[in-house]
Amino acid sequence: MRIGLLGTGPWARMAHAPALSGHDELDFVGVWGRRPDAAKELAGLHGTRAYDDVDALLADVDAVAVALPPAVQAELAVRAARAGCHLLLDKPLAATVEQGRAVVEAVQEAGVASVVFFTTRFGTETEAWIAEQADTGGWFTGRAQWLGSVFTSDSPFADSPWRREKGALWDVGPHALSILLPVLGDVRRVAAAAHGPADTVHLVLDHAGGASSTLTLSLTAPPAAAGAEVELRGEAGVTLLPDSPEGLLPAVSRAADALLTTARTGRPHACDATFGLRVTEILAAAEAVLNGG
Repeated sequence: MRIGLLGTGPWARMAHAPALSGHDELDFVGVWGRRPDAAKELAGLHGTRAYDDVDALLADVDAVAVALPPAVQAELAVRAARAGCHLLLDKPLAATVEQGRAVVEAVQEAGVASVVFFTTRFGTETEAWIAEQADTGGWFTGRAQWLGSVFTSDSPFADSPWRREKGALWDVGPHALSILLPVLGDVRRVAAAAHGPADTVHLVLDHAGGASSTLTLSLTAPPAAAGAEVELRGEAGVTLLPDSPEGLLPAVSRAADALLTTARTGRPHACDATFGLRVTEILAAAEAVLNGG
């Protein structure tokens, strides 16, 4: 499969570009970015071509991976789908529900494959744990803490405008939801939401399976307090999400594998654009509660 990359920022450099260029079943055709000089630099590092015109890249590939802010991603995902390109997207799918719906509609109308890269869902051990807990059932409650120190450390994402605007809810909230939804069921309502320090938020969710969950999300935690933890309690006892020892690049590669499989078989992946839209809807509902709506 011929694939192109849209985006040249830290995530594109550390995750997408090396994973795509190292994948045995992908032909990494080229890179397009909003900064042409950055596209040329990144393309040169991986022995591929920099494109000045995004439509020229879309015409030369079968698929694109997107590493751009959610609002920009949504617009270009619609454009790529209409050009017949399969989509390897990042989370969150979009910055608004309306944008997310536009992506899903474009994917369905074009009949292209879509996979949204929720990192934890593509780790071998973590995905196996999620599947096991979904099969086990009988969960009473879930607790997710996703505490980052993006704005309190020397993180390469500290200067990200969209993260500063949207905060932890939209950046790390999708990770927590991508684990809780397949285990506890869809969210019937955001029962409560409250602000914490800086961009920190606390959510209480009511799930269709009868369980409730609590989420604490932050990008401004002290570095010594940063980390992610998901705990489930129910009839089977207590279980914790295991650490993933594989690292980032194998997870991106597995997401690319999923896109290849979906494109070949026509069977939607669990983390497709439709699932990405549902996560976006829940984030928007939580944001409305946080804003007093």
